[in-house]
Amino acid sequence: MTTEPQMSATFEDVSDVVQRFRDHDYVMPDKVGTVVYLAAELGKPVLVEGPAGVGKTELAKTLAAVTGRRLVRLQCYEGQDDTKALYEWDYGKQLLYTQLLREQIDSLMEGTTGLADAASRLRDHEDVFFSEHFLLERPLLEAIRSPEPTVLLIDEIDRSDEHLEALMLEVLAEYQVTVPELGTLVSRSSPLVVITSNATRDVSEALKRRCLHLSLTYPTAEREMEILQLRIPGIAEDLLGQVVEVVRGMRDLDLRKAPSISEALDWARALTLLNVASLDRATVEETITLLIKYDRDVERVQGEIPRLLGRAGIDVALEQQVHNHGDGHGHDHDQPHSHSRAQGAHHHHEHDDMRTDSKGYFGSVRGDH
Repeated sequence: MTTEPQMSATFEDVSDVVQRFRDHDYVMPDKVGTVVYLAAELGKPVLVEGPAGVGKTELAKTLAAVTGRRLVRLQCYEGQDDTKALYEWDYGKQLLYTQLLREQIDSLMEGTTGLADAASRLRDHEDVFFSEHFLLERPLLEAIRSPEPTVLLIDEIDRSDEHLEALMLEVLAEYQVTVPELGTLVSRSSPLVVITSNATRDVSEALKRRCLHLSLTYPTAEREMEILQLRIPGIAEDLLGQVVEVVRGMRDLDLRKAPSISEALDWARALTLLNVASLDRATVEETITLLIKYDRDVERVQGEIPRLLGRAGIDVALEQQVHNHGDGHGHDHDQPHSHSRAQGAHHHHEHDDMRTDSKGYFGSVRGDH
């Protein structure tokens, strides 16, 4: 008999969701908080769709952290079947037990008159080898059978085959799994379920009907600045604004893969480690691969760097004049250069060595003092 999983209040209200997620450095608008709150209260899965790198997987991880639940993750991929998603039998253990119990099996077969008779007698005892003792729980079954509350993350479901979605329907609708040899295994506690999709294909209508839908896109400039400030507390305010504007400008280009929030974080961390106080063309060119992952996209972005810097309020023409002035005199100048990563960190005689490496992070440092 199927029993309803026990439900308990997880959040007080939507504002509680937003605040507790922010306390774990996950910034969300109220509409996202509303979906998370309703999913927890209604016990329904959330289908989160959107481009890669906008925080879909992180949403599930943070949900587990703020609720104190164990995270169980099913990473989907093409060709995946139920033995990797639901359960499978531990054939190695079954074979070992068969060998250890050989004498008992021989005794059981004693007196049989033929193969059919032996098979019939063995069939009467096969439930010994098809019990929960030999059942290997995979993520879907593990999440609903766990004695402790869980968050079930079904990640990138659009990468899986459609037949796997059909296998999930019983789990998502009833929080139970039917095992032919054992019957129906019901949940011990109701998991919070987050399903992510990069929308490389449409998921089935049957799956969508069982879920609350949430679409995540790139955040507003203000929200992205807030995210970077939370994750990188020491970042300079001027650099923060420039990073956000340049990254947002790159997303407007026709790229195979636009830079995600996570890549913007990586770039901002790298610039902070390099002691960059303000962006310029050389800095962007030297660190562009932290944001852009395909050669064709790199070429496209390189041609747009002056415009991207202009969008961030950086006077590219003035910057070029400073470079040319430093190159023409062949000696150091008192005026500061935008590459503050070299200021205060290296002595004058070290700069000549840095200039010899035209491909390194310090390759274009000239006239720093």
